[in-house]
This record gives sequence, structure tokens and C-alpha cells, in this order.
Amino acid sequence: MPKAFPTSFNMVLFAIISFLVFSISIETSSSSSSLCSWTTSFPCPWTTSLPPELLTLDIANRFHTDKTAIESASIDFGKLVRLNPAAVLNPSSVQDIVNLVEFSYNSPIPFSIAAKGRGHSVRGQAMAKNGVVVEMEALKHHNNEIGIRVLGNPKLGFYADVGGGHLWIDILLATLGHGLAPVSWTDYLFLSIGGTLSNAGISGQSFRFGPQISNVYEMDIITGKGELVTCSKRVNSDLFYAVLGGLGQFGIITRARIALQKAPNRVKWIRMLYEDFSSFTRDQEHLISIDGPDYVEGSLIMNQSPPNNWRSSFFSPSDQSRISSLLTKHTIIYCLEVVKYYDYVDNLTNINTTDEGVEALLKGLSFLPGFFFKKEESFVGFLNRVRSGELELQAKGKWDVPHPWLNLFVPTSRIMDFNAGVFVDILSKQSNNTGPILVYPLNRNKWDERTSAVIPAEEEEETFYTIGVLGSSEEVDMKILENQNKEILEFCEKAGIGAKQYFPHYTTKKDWMNHFGSRWGTFLQRKAQYDPRMILSPGQRIFTSI
Repeated sequence: MPKAFPTSFNMVLFAIISFLVFSISIETSSSSSSLCSWTTSFPCPWTTSLPPELLTLDIANRFHTDKTAIESASIDFGKLVRLNPAAVLNPSSVQDIVNLVEFSYNSPIPFSIAAKGRGHSVRGQAMAKNGVVVEMEALKHHNNEIGIRVLGNPKLGFYADVGGGHLWIDILLATLGHGLAPVSWTDYLFLSIGGTLSNAGISGQSFRFGPQISNVYEMDIITGKGELVTCSKRVNSDLFYAVLGGLGQFGIITRARIALQKAPNRVKWIRMLYEDFSSFTRDQEHLISIDGPDYVEGSLIMNQSPPNNWRSSFFSPSDQSRISSLLTKHTIIYCLEVVKYYDYVDNLTNINTTDEGVEALLKGLSFLPGFFFKKEESFVGFLNRVRSGELELQAKGKWDVPHPWLNLFVPTSRIMDFNAGVFVDILSKQSNNTGPILVYPLNRNKWDERTSAVIPAEEEEETFYTIGVLGSSEEVDMKILENQNKEILEFCEKAGIGAKQYFPHYTTKKDWMNHFGSRWGTFLQRKAQYDPRMILSPGQRIFTSI
């Protein structure tokens, strides 16, 4: 019999053969998909932060680690934060995401996962450094995704079952074919369902129907344990309320059941100007307390924030000239915006009826005489007005710039102090182009305190205000706008305003605790229950802040 090879030689030979087999399998894999650029100089993450066992999953060929995919997932609309993931998953089904989360949860060292819709956050909230970013929109391109289904029953009325990666513009276009539309909107429709429901989803309609999180009947959620759970107000209700406004901390939304109502086809769009902030806010609060208007928002007009901006080009050139003359007398002009929906049948019937209703609606308001403006617009044209401004800026190369936005909720009892300290003393004295500045009230009773969303703590007040300082640094040093935001927040803290951040961003645990207040304990309990290994949405930095 031939003499056996030494044990050490056998081990070396086995290692060589294993390496060759492994290399061949990798080469085959890389040639048939963009799983990993093994043959290029771009580093392969599976040898660093992600377990190599991920390659054995059925979802392996849907991972992307090429430079383009990583770059896209490392930035967002804000352009303020850059965090590179190790890989990007383009799922073909909800089960792909379940498998990913479950794998991380069961790993000795779990890796972070962030669900990304349109990436419209401003401070890296949808990023996962050295983890996996899940591109939720990818589900729209597969037949086994839920898509958009318009249904109804006697108990709920009409509703739409929608995949979490779909956009609100998708829902609008799909439901209009049935003569229906969601009841609550954001001002910009190219946002994902999962994204807005993880925050709140607000605009000028929210005073009437509440935020978008108040108009959801049911959801399918993938928890941080990799469990796919259907939840509603009655079934798995704690998870249901935790996820709504939960900043992505408790689960990934893969389906939502959205409330619908009959859709109008036309709108009366009105703007009125004020020089007195007290009259401006009084009229806003009156309008959201009565039955009639469908949309109420307010904004500031200053030299740094002109009448027309990317959010809408409402005023004609002659109107803008008149407003500019008015600005020479007043540092700030306050603009009240009201919209009334209606159905067009014929010119005589609709114009007379709707105009009479609008006149009654605006009776007794204290706007400046001669500064009342109105126009007609289609329902879709009004809801999708911001998209036009976006496309125009994109064509000019002025859209993909840093957006250090600041959004706040301010108690109504302190809105006069906020005006004096922020609008007058801080913003009006800046020579920089600050972009649109929004200010409008919302009704507290339209918000459900069981959700994770945070609003001002003054429960005895029926209303609170939304503030949006929507600056961009296309022509202005980003640090200037960042310092401006810091100055606003410091003023609110020193003055005891009690403001709460919408799209919150904090760098310390103490600030996060102050943000949630008495609800911090509930937030921690829910995290321990639904994402105990802290896998989901690390970009919020809620649990990694010092």
C-alpha cells in the first residue's frame, strides 16, 4: 500500500482545495450579480463588518456593495451627514427583509439595519453605518409586493392597502381612479408611506383630520426580532402605536391601511397678507376651529424669504411688486393661506356656490385691505405643487444641496414670544437666504397620545403651532444656517418655550430624555420588547448618544 501523506501535508492540501473552491464560487457569484466587487479594488464588506454567512442566504444576490449603491445609501436630502453602510439590500419580497432582520437578530454580534424610502431625512436618520440599508422602493418592482389595493367595508369605509415603500403620489394617482383620496397629506408627495408614518406626516390638512399617523387602520410590521406582525388598534395595539411616530425604532412598515374619502377635483386657493402677528395667528386659530376650510397654513415673507419660492409660485409678477413695496414699510409680512375643495359640475353652479362659501368663511378676518389673492387649481395640481418647484431647481442644479432644516412644535401660549425672539430678533436680522418659513396651528385633539409622536406638553391648550425653517445652503455657508438653528433652539430653551423638535435630532441621551419627557420610560420599554438588540434605525442615534 502507498504510504500515507503526513497529516500536516493533508491539512495544507485541504486548505488549498478549499480556497480554490471558495474562489471559484465567489467569481461565479460576482459575475452573475452585483453582490460584491470581489475582483475590483472596492473593499468587500463581508470580510469586515458583516458576517460572511450572509452569503449563504437566499437574499445574497440582492445585496449590493458597489460604489454607486454605497454612495447613494450614505447620504440623504439634508446632505449634512455621510455614513457608509457595508451593503445595500434591494428586496424582492417582504420575506427578504424578514430573513435579513432575523439573521442579524440571531447573530452573535448583530449588525444594524435601516429602512430607506426616498431618503428625505436631513440628518442621517435612514442610514446604517457599517450595516445594511434596505431600499424599500425596490419592492414596488416585484409582483409579489402588495402594491396598492383600494378596498372598503361598511365598518371602515374606503381604504387603501399600500406597501411601505410606495410614495404618497402613488396612492393619490391610484385612488383617484376610484374617485377617492387619502384624507391627510404632507406638502410634498414624493415621500414613502413608511417614512412619513415613522414621523407623523403633517401639512395644512392636519388641523382637520390629524396627521397621517391618525389615519391608519392597520399595518404589517417587521420587528427587530425578525417577526412579521399584523397590528391595529385592537390587535397587537401596543406595537401599532409604538411604530406610528416611532422614528423607525420598533419595526419596519411593509404595509399600511390608509383611510380614504371622496376626492374633490378643484380647489379655491386663497392667500391673505398681515402686518400684525397677533391678528395673523388669531385668524389662523379661528379658521381651524370652524367647519369649512380644508387647508390652513401660514408663512413669513421677508427680503430673505420672498413671496414665491420652490414650494409654490402663487403670486403674479405684479402681485410680487406690490408685496415688495409693502416690505419696505414692514420687516416681516405674514401670509395666511386657505384652501377650499369642491367638485366642478358646471361654471354657474360651482362658481356661485363656492364663492359664496368662501366669502362666508373669510368674513371678519383682519388681513390687510387690498392684499387678498385667489386662484383656481386642480386638486392634484394643488397637492403636487411642491414637485414643480423641485423639478425646476433640479434643472438648475440647485436642489441637491445641503438642507439644514429645523422643524418645531411650539405651544400656542408661547407663540407671541417665539415671534418676537425668533422671527423678529433672529431671522429678520439675517442677510442670508433662509428659504421658506412656515408657521401654522394644529388641533391637539387630532393627535393620539398612545403613539410615539411627541408634541408640546401643554395638554390644557387646544392647539399648538408648527414651525418650519426650511433653509438651504446653495449660496450660503451651511455653518451660518446651522448656527442660526442653534441660536433658535438656545432661545427656546432659555425662554422656557417648551418647543419640541419634529424630525428630532439630538446628540446626548439627556436631550433625548427631555424630548420624550414622561414618555421616555414607555419608549425604552417598547424598544426592549420589539428591538431588544437595537438593530433598527441606528441613524437616529437615540441609544448611542452620550
